[in-house]
Amino acid sequence: MKLTQDIINKYVELWSKNPMLKPRIAKVTVNIGVGASGEKLQKAMKVLEMLTGQKPVPRRAKKTIKEFGIRRGENIACMVTLRKQKAIEFLKKALEVIGYRIKASSFDEFGNVGFGIKEHIMFPGVKYDPELGIFGMDIVITLERPGYRVMRRRRARSSIPLRHRVKKEEAMVYLVKEFGVTIV
Repeated sequence: MKLTQDIINKYVELWSKNPMLKPRIAKVTVNIGVGASGEKLQKAMKVLEMLTGQKPVPRRAKKTIKEFGIRRGENIACMVTLRKQKAIEFLKKALEVIGYRIKASSFDEFGNVGFGIKEHIMFPGVKYDPELGIFGMDIVITLERPGYRVMRRRRARSSIPLRHRVKKEEAMVYLVKEFGVTIV
């Protein structure tokens, strides 16, 4: 999918007319999968806390895989969910690491974007620590429009219709306009 200036202008005009249609970042999820519990997972959690400034949560294995020595229910990964200003600040650093380039295939049909970073030491200002080692991570950006509270509230909960969900094209335009990302 190729973004043209016409498509970008169409969405910018639409968003200026109706601000309820402009997407925003709901959350940024950062995940480090280690594949084993113990010391290695603790080091990964320390790295994630250092990068995001937030305490990570361990994630459990969903099923047993004998070949890898993983048991169901064992902690094998850690993750952090960032929202609001923390999410935007971390996202700017993460996009700088990948050179502000995201593949078009990284976008899903509902405006979510995922990309990976091979080594955490690529982040600006992070030095290699031989005690911790090097970890890669997955970063997922979830975009939504104002009004998604309808789906989460306790009373009079309702679903979000397809016309109000963020489309793949819109997510691309949002990241191009707000963060200067190049879609490859």
